[in-house]
Amino acid sequence: MAGRRRWSGEEILDTAAELLRTSDAESFSVRKLAAALGTDSSSLYRHFRTKTELLRAVADRVLAAAMDGYRPEGDWKQRITATALRLRAAFGEHPQLAVVWGRYASGGTGARLVMEEMLQALRAAGLPDAEIPRRYHRIVVLLAALISSDAGIGTLTAEEYEQGVEQFRVAVLGADPDRFPALAHFAREVRPLGADRRAAFEEILAAHLARLEAAIP
Repeated sequence: MAGRRRWSGEEILDTAAELLRTSDAESFSVRKLAAALGTDSSSLYRHFRTKTELLRAVADRVLAAAMDGYRPEGDWKQRITATALRLRAAFGEHPQLAVVWGRYASGGTGARLVMEEMLQALRAAGLPDAEIPRRYHRIVVLLAALISSDAGIGTLTAEEYEQGVEQFRVAVLGADPDRFPALAHFAREVRPLGADRRAAFEEILAAHLARLEAAIP
């Protein structure tokens, strides 16, 4: 009787990423992954000791893909913005993994590539070395929050999104002006959460970097 196939770590991560396209990290399990590969869970634990370790590895591949082919260009703000937009686009293709990245630390190659470019850019800004780690942390926390928020909307089906937009319209346009005077006043201008996400992302990041620039000695 032929033995079961031995799957490589990369093949396991490929299949895990595919499963995570249609399910979130909470419902994902090593058992489901093993079933998709036609093997048992114990064979996967030879490569990854825990589910968390596996999820970190899959998310790190998204980071590595985001930085693939990247070359620093422009000033420090342009470099940070370019890196941020690459991360947003990469997790836009794998929205289920954005929460994983925001929740778990990753020490893989992808994470190191992102960290190195961000730290190099902040050094180029002229910040004192003592300030850079804290400033880096604030930027990454902001990006993780914005990208996770984008990803949450990205997991909706077209029908779910349209239902949400319609509920928004009803809630806003039907607001009682006596109880919600400001909402009634701005009702026709207020946009739903899913509108203009990229523009909002860039504007929030630009405002943060401008504030940082003002603090540079």
